[in-house]
Amino acid sequence: MSKLIVSVSGVRGIIGDSLTPEVAFHFGAAFGSLNKGGKIVLGRDSRVSGPMLSSAVVAGLVSTGCKVVDIGITSTPTVQIMTKELNADGGIEITASHNPVMWNGLKFMSADGLFVSERTAEKIKQAALNKEYSFMSWDKLGSISRDSSAVKTHIQKVLSLPYLDVDAVRKRRFKVVVDTVNGAGGGIIPELLKRLGCEVTVLNEEMNGHFAHEPEPLPKNLKQLSDEIVKRGVDIGFAVDPDVDRCAIVDEKGTPIGEEYTLVIAAKLVLSKKKGKVTVNVSTSMAIDDVAREYGCPVERTRVGEINVALKMKDNKSVVGGEGNGGVMIPDIHIGRDAPVACALALQYLLESGKTLSEIKETLPKYVIFKGKVDLEDKEPKLILEGLKKLMAKEKVDETDGLKIIRDKSWVHIRGSNTEPIVRIYAEAENLKKAKRLHDEFREKVLRVTR
Repeated sequence: MSKLIVSVSGVRGIIGDSLTPEVAFHFGAAFGSLNKGGKIVLGRDSRVSGPMLSSAVVAGLVSTGCKVVDIGITSTPTVQIMTKELNADGGIEITASHNPVMWNGLKFMSADGLFVSERTAEKIKQAALNKEYSFMSWDKLGSISRDSSAVKTHIQKVLSLPYLDVDAVRKRRFKVVVDTVNGAGGGIIPELLKRLGCEVTVLNEEMNGHFAHEPEPLPKNLKQLSDEIVKRGVDIGFAVDPDVDRCAIVDEKGTPIGEEYTLVIAAKLVLSKKKGKVTVNVSTSMAIDDVAREYGCPVERTRVGEINVALKMKDNKSVVGGEGNGGVMIPDIHIGRDAPVACALALQYLLESGKTLSEIKETLPKYVIFKGKVDLEDKEPKLILEGLKKLMAKEKVDETDGLKIIRDKSWVHIRGSNTEPIVRIYAEAENLKKAKRLHDEFREKVLRVTR
C-alpha cells in the first residue's frame, strides 16, 4: 500500500489505496471541527475521483456544523480568492495538482485565502488520525449551498490588476494556443484570454479529468501544444496544470521557454512599474536575482511550499513573488500562485516589449535548471539528508530547506518532496551541460547514502 502524504502542501494519495472516501471524510471532519462549524468554500479540479471525494469531504464538514459553499470545478487560486471574498472561515480545494490521474488530495486554506500554516496543518492531521471531531446533533448540522460566480469574480480581479492595460492588450488581438490538459483550467483560462481580446485555440478543454498527457506543464509534456503553435502561427502558447496554479509558456516557434521564466517575465513587468521586495523559494532560478538587481530591488528566499513564500511576502510586503515551477504570486490580487494572472502579465509584457517571445527570451538572464529525483521507497528523506551533509564539509551549504550547495554561478538543491515519496535534486548553471553534470554528481552522492 502506498503512503498517504500529509504536509504543508495538504493531503495527497492514490485513489483506492492510501486515499479513500473514509480518509477524505476524516480530514473534512477534522478541518470542520477546527473551524468550529464555520463557512467553508469548497472547490475541486476535474479529476474523475473528485465527485466521490467531494461527497466525503462535505459529509465531514456538514457533520461538524459547517456551512459549505460549493463552487464546483474551479482552480485552486479561485478557491483562495472566494474564501476571502465570501468572508469564509476556510477553504478546501480537492486536487493533487500536477500529480498523475490516479492521485488526488486536499489543499486547506485559512480565512485570508492563504494555505494553512505548518502548525495548523499538523493540527488537522492529528485530529484526522485521532478522530477528534465535534459532531453535531441533527438540529445543528451544517448546510450546503452553491455559488456560480467564482470564475467571473476571479477573471474580473485579474482584469483589474494595475499592471495591465486591458484596452491596449485587446487592441493587439494576440493569437494564442492554450492547453488546459482536461483539468479545471478549461473553465477559466479560455474565457480570460477571450476577455483580453485574444484569438484563442484551446487544446484539451473538456474538464473530464482524463488528462490528455502527463499533467505537469514541463517541456517534455508540451509537444501537442508546441506543434499546434507552429501549425497555426500564433504569438504565444500557455499550458497549465489541473488545478491551474502553475503556468508554462511556449514561444511562437513552439519552444517552451522553461517554467522558471514565467515568474521571471512577471517579475520584470511588475518591477518596471512598482519597485519593492521579491520573495521566492530556494529552488527558484538565479535569473530572479538578476532581474531584481536590474531594478535595484532585494530578493528574499524561503523554504519550498507556497505557504512559506506567501507568509514571507505578507511579512515583508513584497510586490511580487512565487516559485520557479510557473507559480506567480501578485499581492494586488491575492498571495497565491495563479496561472490566470501569469497569462495576463505575459501578454502585457509581450505587448510592451514589441518583440516576439523568442526575442524576449534572448534578453533575459540565461540559466538552465536540470530537475531530477530519486524514489525513496520506504526511506526517510531526513536521514538521507543527514548522511549527505557529512559529505559536504568543503561546500557552501544553505540549510533553509534540505541542502542547497552554492557554487560560482551554479547551485544544486536536494530536499524531500512535500507531495511525492521522492528526494528532488535541482541543479542550475549557465548551460544544460553544466547543470546536468552538477545534478549527476549529487545524484550519485544521494544514491550512495541510500544504499
